[in-house]
Amino acid sequence: MKTNKKFTRVLASAAITTALLTSAGAASAQGIDPLWKMKPNVEMNWKENVHKGAPSFITGKLTEKKVKTEKDVQSFFKANSSVFNINPEKDLKLIDTKEDELGMTHFIYQPVIQNVPIAKAKVMVHTDREGNIEAVNGEFHSDAPSTIRQTKKLNKQQAIDAAWKHIDTDRSAADETIETIKGNKSMLSEKSDLVVYNEDKEYTLAYHVQLQFASPYPANWQLYINAENGEVLKAVNEVHEATGSGYGVLGDYKTVNTYYYNSTYYLFDTTKPMNGVIQTFDNYNGGDSSLPGYYVTDTGNTFYSERQKAAVDAHYYAGEVYDYYYNKFGRNSYDNQGSDVTSTVHYGSNYNNAAWIGNQMIYGDGDGSTFAPLSGADDIVAHELTHAVTDTSADLVYESQSGALNESFSDVFGFFVDSEDWLMGEDVYTPGVSGDALRSMSNPEQYNQPAHMNDYQNLPVTREGDWGGVHTNSGIPNKAAYYTINSIGKTKAENIYYRALTVYLTPYSDFSDARQALVQSANDLYGSSTASSVASAWSNVGVY
Repeated sequence: MKTNKKFTRVLASAAITTALLTSAGAASAQGIDPLWKMKPNVEMNWKENVHKGAPSFITGKLTEKKVKTEKDVQSFFKANSSVFNINPEKDLKLIDTKEDELGMTHFIYQPVIQNVPIAKAKVMVHTDREGNIEAVNGEFHSDAPSTIRQTKKLNKQQAIDAAWKHIDTDRSAADETIETIKGNKSMLSEKSDLVVYNEDKEYTLAYHVQLQFASPYPANWQLYINAENGEVLKAVNEVHEATGSGYGVLGDYKTVNTYYYNSTYYLFDTTKPMNGVIQTFDNYNGGDSSLPGYYVTDTGNTFYSERQKAAVDAHYYAGEVYDYYYNKFGRNSYDNQGSDVTSTVHYGSNYNNAAWIGNQMIYGDGDGSTFAPLSGADDIVAHELTHAVTDTSADLVYESQSGALNESFSDVFGFFVDSEDWLMGEDVYTPGVSGDALRSMSNPEQYNQPAHMNDYQNLPVTREGDWGGVHTNSGIPNKAAYYTINSIGKTKAENIYYRALTVYLTPYSDFSDARQALVQSANDLYGSSTASSVASAWSNVGVY
């Protein structure tokens, strides 16, 4: 994915858009007017080629006729064929329709080629309670071919086998079954789905293979395997890292929810209104990375030992983050399906990281110099579990600008959970240095991050290049969040950021798309004045 893409903002008055939108299409006669007939301004963000591509985000009063059904949405797309360059009946598949608490309806589409989904792509149409389209956004892939050239010669299992061979990992070492209170559970997850993979406008029939395991190392592998010849098109281990009654790591007393079973108390919380549980494990064997490990237990329900401190924090803060999302937004666990929230402490040996590995959290103890045990920081726990929220909502691709947004949204919600200061990870980072932190949202430059697009760093999309600068360039949206929160207050900002993440952002959203998503969310919730404040915050960091 290219970094630092140029955007042209088009205020679509009748005079401007008449040159762009030349055909009303047959749909106009069906009651849906084309955009060029609209009197109010329409704002469009364009990526790359204006003439062949489709806008990534459109806002404004987009229809005068009411849009209530999928057929109405198709008529809208047909009426504006010069803008979107798609056949909605052939190129888009409706996968969900959601109505939110504001009365808005969100039509969510999967772009397809010959009914095969294009990987990491989503298109959304948003209508108000009266049926007026207020926004359209996503990855249209309007210049994609109409047919797939490759033939499918591999099956799903062969693609999985090719993935294991590519990552050079012994499957048997990763395939562990452990005994839990809820029964035996496999710690290896394998998934293979047929998709169309796009890279630099080359569309290839492929399998999206996902491999998640913890032994012999933390892994959330995302691989794309050519369905015709088995070639590995892309392979990334997307472990999201934060290089980012009992007592916690810092010696503070906490009350934790436990479970009594067979004369023993477990760090196993069944009190939440979820299908699953919040459960915490200990990776007892030092360098042995078997996950989730062993339950953390105590016969007296007093988790006071030195070894139990990291587990007390992980358990307590996981519950705190669950409560935050549930009480603030009604979100039930990271996936809004009430799934287990599993944490393992004492991972590895002197491991200077915490990570969401696709199905659970792991926390290292640190080396005592760079980090203390990482579960001791509530903003780190919130940061990592927000990666899980992002993975199951916007699904922001972990590279370049979309990846920097992935990191930034985790930092922002880390702040919302722990809003004592603008620092990230200060409670456990460099324990011998007072006031030090991983990052600062108010002053990104303090930790070698840019705070304005003038200083954006175009880095290679490799591990050595921080996947295109996901931790580096996140300073820019972080500074925009800092301006936003100071301007409109934390309460409004929380609702706006959550709505943008779960309603408007799509996998390849970049900084300009995020600006539009947040502005639109602010307008939905609080009106034009608040939306203007959010827009100004992003203008302050050079994103227009």
